[in-house]
Amino acid sequence: MAHLNEPTEENIAYMIDAIKAKLRMASAAAMQPAHFSVNQYEDIKELYEIVTEKQNISISEVEGIVAELGRLRNK
Repeated sequence: MAHLNEPTEENIAYMIDAIKAKLRMASAAAMQPAHFSVNQYEDIKELYEIVTEKQNISISEVEGIVAELGRLRNK
């Protein structure tokens, strides 16, 4: 398990990959860890914790999480 208290690119990659796997994202290829900055680390970690703590995620929750990830992506 990664030491997720450290804002590193490796930890971002770990969390983004875990979120994609949990959400079974059809467009996962478009959501690459390199698209995110360590400046958004806390926001990404918060999403990661929400996703990994839930047993089931509704369609509307998936849409909200994907929308938030899109907002956090580097422009």
